[in-house]
Amino acid sequence: MTKAFLSASLSASFLIPHPSFLEVPMRTFDLAFKDIRQVLRDRRSLAFLIIMPIVLTLFFGFAMKNQSQETDPRPLIGVVNRDPDGQLSLVLLDLLNASDTIRAEAVAEAGAAQIDSRVVKGELAAGLVIPQGFSAGLLSGGGPQLGVIINEETPDGETARRGLQTTLTRVAGMAETARISLKAYENQAGPLEAAARAAYLKDAVSRVAQEWKQVSVSVKAYSAENPAGKNDPTAANPYNQYSPGMLVMFVIFGLTSAAMVMVSERKNGAMARLLTTPLTKPELIGGHLLGMFLIIFTQQLILVTFGQLVLKVEYFRQPVATLLVMAALALWVAAFGLLISALVIKEEQVILFAMVGMFAFSALGGAWFSLEMVGKAFATVGHMTPTAWAIDGFQNIIVRGQGLESVLLPVGIILAYSAAFFGVAIWKFRFE
Repeated sequence: MTKAFLSASLSASFLIPHPSFLEVPMRTFDLAFKDIRQVLRDRRSLAFLIIMPIVLTLFFGFAMKNQSQETDPRPLIGVVNRDPDGQLSLVLLDLLNASDTIRAEAVAEAGAAQIDSRVVKGELAAGLVIPQGFSAGLLSGGGPQLGVIINEETPDGETARRGLQTTLTRVAGMAETARISLKAYENQAGPLEAAARAAYLKDAVSRVAQEWKQVSVSVKAYSAENPAGKNDPTAANPYNQYSPGMLVMFVIFGLTSAAMVMVSERKNGAMARLLTTPLTKPELIGGHLLGMFLIIFTQQLILVTFGQLVLKVEYFRQPVATLLVMAALALWVAAFGLLISALVIKEEQVILFAMVGMFAFSALGGAWFSLEMVGKAFATVGHMTPTAWAIDGFQNIIVRGQGLESVLLPVGIILAYSAAFFGVAIWKFRFE
């Protein structure tokens, strides 16, 4: 009877969780919520975490919107025309001026020598020199050499190259059509005199050019990231850049208050006293890390909701993907905050390290301007930062219209950075 009772009691004891299983996570959560309450008491920090990114997002977005309305966004091509009387030269200029992707600026012969330097400075996306006899050479079946200067390291240069290639191919096609027409006519009517041949070719080119104008052509450019060619009305929204950019920038500063709490606790001995309680070192670090994570994630949630509802930035297009990027970013920033608290001695140093990190990671990561607008070298360097991958993840959703799979690589890289920062932080962390 006694054995049966003991057996039953032992069996029941395995079914009932020991209080310590519940106490461990509760102590961690208590410490996290204690940090959050301390941060919430500082209203200036709250204003900086929420109001400042909203104000700067509105400012930069409004400025960019006005700039885009006042300027022609098409890349500018400087054209030196040394064949001013050539029919195909004039057709080429007309096509360049009528293009939806590029625009031409006539450059006098005196300014031809400066085209190279203007392209290098970014004043021109490309330069084009039409040689003397271009039209006659093309109509005779020759291949006159055009002078083209392009900086293909820039997006405008790449756009100019493609626009020029398309336009020149069309002009060459007109010349070929005129020659084929002449050949067919001479096969039936016999060879023409030189003057008659020239007149026939001129008339044929005019007719082909007129036919091109009458044909209704719809051209849509689809990027490799969006092969479906989904019509995205928010693609021209300047807040697509500045909403995630300012979000990423200011979440880095979000670690400041929580990291200062850790430094203060270590400095005044509170952290050492906490370790005399049942609280263990992993629980202490986990509690502070969780507190920073929750603060940063909540900050992002507010800014993302504002961006969606007020600025019409399509974060909610793929809510699960957006939440994944937010969680990964919050985890990295929390690990960064833990690293700062491990390296500094005074509370003031936390602000210094956080500000330096905020500006460095923001500038390199593309928070202030799209990395697609700079050269490949700078973009490569920028993508050595987790902030660049966070912005890529957000813009894969809001700009490129992609789904969950598009954020898996950015999230994975951000998590790798989180693990690295956390590892160094634990290595350097001091409890006293």
